[in-house]
Amino acid sequence: MKARLALIILAVLAVASAGAALAQNPPEPYVIGGIFSITGPASYLGEPERNTLQMLVNEYNAKGGIKGRPLKVVIYDDEGDVTKARLHVEKLIQKDKALAIIGPSLTHTSMAVLPITQKARVPLISCAAGIEITHPASERQWVFKTAQTDAMAVNRIYQYLKKQNITQVAILTVSTGFGVSGRKQLTEQAKDFGLTVVADEVFGEKDTDMTPQLTKIRGTPAQAVICWGTGPAPAIVAKNLKQLGLKIPLIQSHGAASKKFIELAGDAGEGILMPAGKLVVYPTLPDTDPQKAVLKAYDEAYRKNFNAPASSFGGYAYDAMKILAQALEQAGPDPEKLRAAIENTRNYVGVSGIFNMSPQDHNGLTPEAFVMVKIHKGEFHLVE
Repeated sequence: MKARLALIILAVLAVASAGAALAQNPPEPYVIGGIFSITGPASYLGEPERNTLQMLVNEYNAKGGIKGRPLKVVIYDDEGDVTKARLHVEKLIQKDKALAIIGPSLTHTSMAVLPITQKARVPLISCAAGIEITHPASERQWVFKTAQTDAMAVNRIYQYLKKQNITQVAILTVSTGFGVSGRKQLTEQAKDFGLTVVADEVFGEKDTDMTPQLTKIRGTPAQAVICWGTGPAPAIVAKNLKQLGLKIPLIQSHGAASKKFIELAGDAGEGILMPAGKLVVYPTLPDTDPQKAVLKAYDEAYRKNFNAPASSFGGYAYDAMKILAQALEQAGPDPEKLRAAIENTRNYVGVSGIFNMSPQDHNGLTPEAFVMVKIHKGEFHLVE
């Protein structure tokens, strides 16, 4: 009995000693980088993305981290500027030793940093829409994205217009990377849906009056106007269209699918259509929809933490962090294994859709990730 008691005491002391050693030398954290447009014209994208990433990291750490290691998140604000985005990504790789980076928020900033992350062999999960960010995947092996692509958004819009027997459209696109990529999809996909682009106008991200472009459009046989932009400008287009008395449908891109756009557009937003992720209409989805529970949980958590509704843009960061965490659980921090695990994401039900990535597809979504919605009395409503 004495010998057995001695062994028990020794075992307890060994466990206590190991615990004390662990307390003195806690495991190294997994460093996650974030680059978002937290301030500047695209702040309504970057702020919820920053908030969401921090919220999820806090949640993981409260549960013991991932594989027994805590998470450390380092987030920088690129203000929508490509030079700042490049500087921040260099800092995250060289100084902060981030094992993966989530962001940037915008297409042009994502395109600016991806050559750096590619060369450094650090996974980048962009929150931007441009299809070129991950296409072709064979040339973007270390780059992924969680936002639905502009190609999918255009497909959804054109499906809707075809059902409405609309055959002639005017397009009005922002001069940034988001607009350039969107314009390419709008013009290239038109013929597949029997559509003719009868006007093709461009505006600047910081322009405050699009009346000249809309006046030109008024002189064409356009049956609908498609505006492709982010930030305040699309709301100005809506107001200018109403001021001109141009009574044809206005369709916005998914870049306007937020409460912020509704606030900025005011009365001019009534009746505007756009493709959007299901988050903006999730309470009306059937309970059988596999995304509904995820959307509800995200929205409730965001409201609890930030006293504001969750946005689809924050959802891009949500899906990016969840996919990264899943990959870390499977592969650990080894760069090659981590990259492969992200690439092998299958049937992940997220905020932005159901993801099935592959070596040929580093986005993993389909056009069904979008629904068409209409603004009515300050709220989004499902139209199909």
